[in-house]
Amino acid sequence: MAKKGDEEVIEKVMYGYSVETSQLEEENRILKQTLEHMKGELKKFQTPPLMVAEIKEKVGENYLIKLNNGNEFYVTSSLNAGTLKSGDTVLVEQKNLTITRKISNSTLFNVEKFVIIEKPTITWKEVGGLEKQANEIQEVIELPLKKPELFRKVGIHPPKGILLYGPPGTGKTLLAKAVASSTHSTFIEVVASELVQKFIGEGAKLIKEIFQLARAKAPSIVFIDELDALAAKRIEMGTSGEREVQRTFMQFLAELDGFKSLDNVKVIGCTNRKDILDPAITRPGRLDRLIHVPAPDAEGIKQILKIHSSKMKLDKVKVDVVVKKMEGMSGAEIKAVCTEAGYFAIRKNRTIVSKQDFDSAIEKVLSSEHTEGKDFMGMFG
Repeated sequence: MAKKGDEEVIEKVMYGYSVETSQLEEENRILKQTLEHMKGELKKFQTPPLMVAEIKEKVGENYLIKLNNGNEFYVTSSLNAGTLKSGDTVLVEQKNLTITRKISNSTLFNVEKFVIIEKPTITWKEVGGLEKQANEIQEVIELPLKKPELFRKVGIHPPKGILLYGPPGTGKTLLAKAVASSTHSTFIEVVASELVQKFIGEGAKLIKEIFQLARAKAPSIVFIDELDALAAKRIEMGTSGEREVQRTFMQFLAELDGFKSLDNVKVIGCTNRKDILDPAITRPGRLDRLIHVPAPDAEGIKQILKIHSSKMKLDKVKVDVVVKKMEGMSGAEIKAVCTEAGYFAIRKNRTIVSKQDFDSAIEKVLSSEHTEGKDFMGMFG
């Protein structure tokens, strides 16, 4: 018969054994999980990548596809018949090019990182000194989008787009955003220099996808800033980069020509250098309505000043006197003057802007403009 002391020893041994067993079982479970995870990671590395292709056409039960390098192949598909059509983007195996999956066109090339998409809230009341230009844009862009049936009844085709040209800072982008807001359109802003891509064909593909995006988000306005970077006069001989720009430009012209006359997508081009544009872009049927946006006159300066100072508390500021000192300034510079005047008041712990603040602001904006001009000229000796 075991003694009490022996029983206690046995209990301790059994308890230690069970604890050690539990620890070993837990370690074993963790090791199995780690092993399965590593097997999964290894499988990822061993899985060959899929290639991206475009469906050209269906031939019987199979398909004719085109790869990014331009090569075309006749292949089979593992997808159900009827799920693929011409123009679809698909993933294919590397070895036999069998179609395995259909993907969205936006997955292939993320065009949204090259454009700014927004719903502007700027109203026509916020545009000063540009009544004539605003009326022209409303006539060419706003009216066809709001009342397309009117043009059908009259039997004419409205312009597909317009070209805004003039010095920097005169309100070209503001006009485009105002008409987008008034027509409740999606505003797609593109900088033309961003359309020129590194590899052959990518710029043209980007143009195509921008207009696909515009149609998907219609009614929409495609605003192309710095159009001269894309649509400059073509030359006979040039570098490979210049030839790529021309390919992209030709795709842009093709998209303009492909638009339906009364489609709810409009194009607004913007440039500071109308003189270097290729005549092909401004011929009838493309961006054929040219609207000059000049620097504001005295009345325009007065209107712009009132718009930007409407929420400011002014003390003995004579608008007519300030307007005379602003002669020759652009709309962007007038806005800068109002901002700087506010800063001068803040530095003196005031919430009311005085005449002296405006005088100092005008002097500062004018001096910075002259300094920039000198620095620019200094680059050329």
